[in-house]
Amino acid sequence: MIAEQLAGKRIAITGSTGFVGTALVERLLRSAPGCELVLLIRGGKRGAPERARREIFKNDCFDRLRAEVSQAGIETFDEMIARRISTINGDVSTDGLGLNDADRVLLASCDTIIHSAAAVAFDSPLDTAVEINLLGPSRIAETLQALGVAPHLVAVSTCYVAGNRRGNAPEQLVSEGPFDLGLNWRKEVTSARRLRSDAEAASRLPDKLREFRSDARKELGAAGAPALAAKTEQLRERWVTDELVEAGRARAASVGWPDAYAFTKALGEQALMETKGNVPVNIVRPSIIESALAEPRPGWIRGFRMAEPVILSYARGLLTQFPGVPEGTVDVIPVDIVVAAIIAVAATGPSAPRITQVASGGVNPLKYQAMVDYIRGWFTEHPLYDAEGQPIEVPEWKFPARGKVQQQLKRAKTLATRAEQTLQMLPLRGTQATWAAKLEERKLDIDRAYEYVQLYGLYTECEALYQVDNLDSMWAGLDATDRATFNFDPRSVDWEHYVTTIHLPSIVRHSRAKSSPGKNRNDRTDRLRRSVLSPERHLAAFDLENTLISSNVVESFSWLATRRLNAPERIRYVLRTLAQAPSLSAMDRKDRADFLRFFYRRYEDAPVAQIAEDSKELLTQLIVTKSFPAGIRRVREHRALGHRTILITGAMDFAVAGLKPLFDEIVAAEMTVRPDGTYSGELSKVPPTGETRAQVLADYCAAEGLLLEESIAYADSTSDLPMLECVGFPVAVNPETRLAAIARKRGWLVEDWSKAPGGPRPLLPLGTMLSERERKRSFPGMVMSRGKS
Repeated sequence: MIAEQLAGKRIAITGSTGFVGTALVERLLRSAPGCELVLLIRGGKRGAPERARREIFKNDCFDRLRAEVSQAGIETFDEMIARRISTINGDVSTDGLGLNDADRVLLASCDTIIHSAAAVAFDSPLDTAVEINLLGPSRIAETLQALGVAPHLVAVSTCYVAGNRRGNAPEQLVSEGPFDLGLNWRKEVTSARRLRSDAEAASRLPDKLREFRSDARKELGAAGAPALAAKTEQLRERWVTDELVEAGRARAASVGWPDAYAFTKALGEQALMETKGNVPVNIVRPSIIESALAEPRPGWIRGFRMAEPVILSYARGLLTQFPGVPEGTVDVIPVDIVVAAIIAVAATGPSAPRITQVASGGVNPLKYQAMVDYIRGWFTEHPLYDAEGQPIEVPEWKFPARGKVQQQLKRAKTLATRAEQTLQMLPLRGTQATWAAKLEERKLDIDRAYEYVQLYGLYTECEALYQVDNLDSMWAGLDATDRATFNFDPRSVDWEHYVTTIHLPSIVRHSRAKSSPGKNRNDRTDRLRRSVLSPERHLAAFDLENTLISSNVVESFSWLATRRLNAPERIRYVLRTLAQAPSLSAMDRKDRADFLRFFYRRYEDAPVAQIAEDSKELLTQLIVTKSFPAGIRRVREHRALGHRTILITGAMDFAVAGLKPLFDEIVAAEMTVRPDGTYSGELSKVPPTGETRAQVLADYCAAEGLLLEESIAYADSTSDLPMLECVGFPVAVNPETRLAAIARKRGWLVEDWSKAPGGPRPLLPLGTMLSERERKRSFPGMVMSRGKS
């Protein structure tokens, strides 16, 4: 019996944080109680034991086992894990696996190694797939040889090492079949590594760097030098990755594989057989692995596999067609069947068949047309719902050629991109700006659909039939008990029942898709708002313009500058300022700090005493009348909760002095004063914009013993991104288009605050005109009141 064969064995497992690995660990702990497990995990900063606790044992895969251990009452689940599980901090992408001396000793004590670690994404960069999928198995075999041991090695591969073939695909090594191309895996490794170096060098050429910088500015606007630099580097790294992904696709296609995953897995088998030495090796090849048929519970799944994104995109109305052969076979296999087959091979030992394929297409085929019919019927009866609570009608599925679908998606993306660019040119804010954010989401949906076609189209068009003769022979040798405990018979799957009763309900729950009528209640917004207003928070930082008031520095200056002008001078001032508006706006979008320095020169020669006097009325006649009542209430709510409040604004300090009762601290722009009591027009320090705001917050928190991660920031523009990103709870208020898209993408709280109704709405706010007598009593020498620019 399988459990008895594994009793007393120490089994090492790689890839235990993945889909198959997690299920494998659970099944061995529950169904083979006499074995011990050693988990080889890339520990990272937390270390292997902590990563195992967080990423493996907290998964709902272990709910059944946890309940059974608790019911037995012999020990707790944690005690059982401590008794039967050890961890090794290792990495299969590193020569020697990166092991320390103690971990080498522990690995050398193992009787069996199950290698399930892989770069499973079909769009992995070529060099990543090579290091993990191609070289990973060989590194394990070579490490074992270096340790002087030869435990049984079970390597998990994939049926798709057979490539883009039609007809039967037998259980034999690719290098032994009629489709062997005679590839040299060592040359492929060298080439992939060189491609990484070439792409890195190309990404640093001046033209490419200028392109990345330009794209970063388009996305972030005037977010400040550090934010733009970080985004530029992110775009450069993404470009390198995309180049290597495309290189993997091209290389795989050139030699007959659907993608870099299948290509590197095939070469990995070849490399392992050449380098294994005296280590006994067996290979298990599953087809497309999907949710569990029965173990640990029907429908269990970890992360989305190949089919789920396509199915959900269809259910949401995003995909109306997908390439494929209607009468063709979609070779999928439930994860628990795969895990049972791996365990059976491990229990049998080196005498097991050298290659065991775990697939359904050859003995219990699921036809593409039948699968589509099951899916359409189920979502017709159980539709998903849109944000308005209306059921989404699933379309009649079509099976066009892959190229046709790609062309249609390209056209749709072009239209969405043009519309998005048009909206970004408009001065949209708040609710209106969400139009652009929704359009960007639509574009991302199109991108995802295009990616699905590109990634998975070849798999739905595949007409290979994977033979399972060796799997059948192992199944025939099992007794009734093992067949009940370790079911790996593909014929046991009733596809209609599996798809409609197990798989589809599971992935809808897993995706948290809206599956009931009625409008969204904005539960998420309420939850975020409660988090922001929790007593546990330390500090609330506010921007001013378009966050707390619908005004800006130009309006404040205009109010002060026109207060002592007569009617003709006011008209000239208004016309001149409106004419300058486009150039001022362009400068502001490019660099907020440079704009403020340039614009504030207009205060040169303004009497300090006169500005102080006029600023008192500026508060009541402009700032208060243009304030957002909801924003002022929010400041007071934070103060009532005991939070510190700080206003960080590029406005002049005298313009916001009247707001001091609302805030514990106000950080604003300050101007030097001449000995004669007039402003110089020059700022005394760097204006608090962009990254400076983040530094101000960090310094304030450090000085006051507050935590940034427990702080909130409110702002409206991408120029405030550094401040928003440095706190634990960012809030986008009346966001402009770019910030609306970023906030939506990152799941930030978005507030839409507006002025009280009935207030004045002049094109340009002008100061209350003084009488002639009052103007004569005004302070002399205020050049700015003559409209200096």
